[in-house]
Amino acid sequence: MQRRTFLLGSAAAAAILAMRPLHAARDDFALLGPWEGPYGGVPDFSKVRVADFKPALIRGIELKRTEIAKIAGNELAPSFENTIAALEDSGRPFTRAMTIFDIYTSTMDDKEMKAVEAEMSPILAAFNDEVIQNPALFARVKAVYDARMVSGLTAEQQRLVWVVYRSFARQGAALAAADKQRLAAINKDLATLSTSFSQNELADEEERWLTLEAADLGGLPEWLRDAASTAAKEKKFDGKYVFANTRSAIEPFLTYSTRRDLREKAFRMWTSRGDNGDKNDNNAIITKILALRAEKAKLLGYPTFAHWITDYQMAKTPGTVMDLLMKVWAPAVARVHEEVADMQQIADADKITIAPWDYRFYAEKVRKAKYDLDESEIKPYLQLEKIREGMFWAAGQLYGLEFAQIEGVSVCHKDVRVFEVRRGGKHVGLWYFDPYARAGKSSGAWMSEYRTQERFRTEIPPIVSNNTNFVPSAPGKPILISWDDAVTMFHEFGHALHGLNSNVTYPSLAGPSVVADFVEFPSQLNEHWLPTHEVLSRFALHVETGKPMPAELVAKIKKAHTFNKGFDTVEYLASAIVDMKAHLEGATPVEARAFEKQTLEEIGMPKEIVMRHRMPHFGHIFSGEGYAAGYYDYIWADTLVADAAEAFEEAPGGYYDKPLAKKLYDCIISRGNTVDAAEAYRAFRGRDATVDALMRDRGFPAPAKT
Repeated sequence: MQRRTFLLGSAAAAAILAMRPLHAARDDFALLGPWEGPYGGVPDFSKVRVADFKPALIRGIELKRTEIAKIAGNELAPSFENTIAALEDSGRPFTRAMTIFDIYTSTMDDKEMKAVEAEMSPILAAFNDEVIQNPALFARVKAVYDARMVSGLTAEQQRLVWVVYRSFARQGAALAAADKQRLAAINKDLATLSTSFSQNELADEEERWLTLEAADLGGLPEWLRDAASTAAKEKKFDGKYVFANTRSAIEPFLTYSTRRDLREKAFRMWTSRGDNGDKNDNNAIITKILALRAEKAKLLGYPTFAHWITDYQMAKTPGTVMDLLMKVWAPAVARVHEEVADMQQIADADKITIAPWDYRFYAEKVRKAKYDLDESEIKPYLQLEKIREGMFWAAGQLYGLEFAQIEGVSVCHKDVRVFEVRRGGKHVGLWYFDPYARAGKSSGAWMSEYRTQERFRTEIPPIVSNNTNFVPSAPGKPILISWDDAVTMFHEFGHALHGLNSNVTYPSLAGPSVVADFVEFPSQLNEHWLPTHEVLSRFALHVETGKPMPAELVAKIKKAHTFNKGFDTVEYLASAIVDMKAHLEGATPVEARAFEKQTLEEIGMPKEIVMRHRMPHFGHIFSGEGYAAGYYDYIWADTLVADAAEAFEEAPGGYYDKPLAKKLYDCIISRGNTVDAAEAYRAFRGRDATVDALMRDRGFPAPAKT
């Protein structure tokens, strides 16, 4: 899921916006206008012009600034309606423009768009600080906050007051004038640096690739050869084979290629993104970002940036986070050593000592030997469109949702398809699907919101999107995906379901707008419906015969559930630990290469594995603050998920138990941030989660009791 850190909207903006008289008379930018048409209105991408982003966003800022001034200068005593509700209703034209801006910077980020993004990022950060640091506005927010328990507000209204007040306070609304000015400068610099980091990462993915001849394709399955051939034709390299510098292309190459020299070449290309000592190198940017974040945390009254981040989350402290990470780290490393020993027995015959570029290749051989299972046996049953249909079917069983593709809705790119979502014949929202890799599109997979559900002033249905980076297959051939890809599809769709099932009044509390270490709970839980018999028997259909995946193969997949869990866990945990430790350094300068190397040595990182995201391309934490000091969110959420999954396994109807599904919807999926995350989970499960279920799920020994 993508996270934006732009929240509400500094004197610093005044100079930047000095050009505003050029646009002061313009209210007709398509980017600012209401979304018209059916389904509660939809964005009209046919009217989007990259050249309009800057003036439209500046005009949107002006419009919201006027609204903020009216709220802050209201002569009536502060109340929920004239302050908190008014804030919630402010800046809608600006929000619409920002939504399209986000879509373009993540999926249509060509050279022209990159220039706009680089120029606008500091302007947007400055405006965010301008709103947060408005003393008259904060005084009114605080007055409502102080009176919230005696003012007759509903529970949801009280929660909104708390969320708004907390967001102002923790971002420096109560600081002295000089400190506010410095904080604004820091945020502006961070916005510029994060944009540069993201663009450098994307450049290394787009400007580097592996070009091979037919003789170089030993071991590669037909579907991977076809995809590489298609990619080569797009680059006008007919007769050759191109493997893009993306996870969806490189990981299968590392799994199947019998050419160890090419595996190493591909591996080094992939893991050195942002770390090549050229114009796209991110190391110096990382040092600056961490230093500025440390200074920011100090200004806000926290010892480190990690303390500032976790204070607002379920975890509350970095110590609690590190305790969980290290509790899982030791058994995960022990499992890696066992996995490597199994692989080395096979690699000995090839006179090879396992290196990082060998891990996936020999792990696949071990899986075949231990479980009589390999990815090429599974893949013919996993057609992209069938898996999408399976996601829809499961959502229907759990939440009563129905999906139907619709035509005539404007999209940002021809690859994007739109589906209407209904429940009981009533419109619920729209789901946009953008499945294919292309130039200018961020790598990986994510969910984003085009529009958040609300019923504040009127009923507004949600619009969400799922975005992936699959390589198109040869014309007329279905796209076959890996088991991990299918899991990722269900994961990101879980975020989409969180948005579509939202049933709250205020948009700031809707859908996935929950604390960061709870936001992954619905998505990771949704992964558990993929391996159910009900989904696989209906949608895991062989690409040639149309027959469902045989029971014996399903049994092998389930038996191999804990296979390679050491690798998966260590690869992820290493990134989470480095993230947390880097943000605990405070004022100590961090040189990324040295810090990464030293930290991994200190925790005993197995030499056969690298971090899932090395620091120079760790976009989760350096392309913005969305997951900064928060990459631990996934393991935190997975602790809850493993426990919640056991509730379904124990229910009479299993994963399709209707009463339990309704309880999940009522207590968590529909509630957004209207209740505290820990309370929401306890309402669903009847108690807090422990790490025990997580250990059982991964096949690790239970932690020792203390």
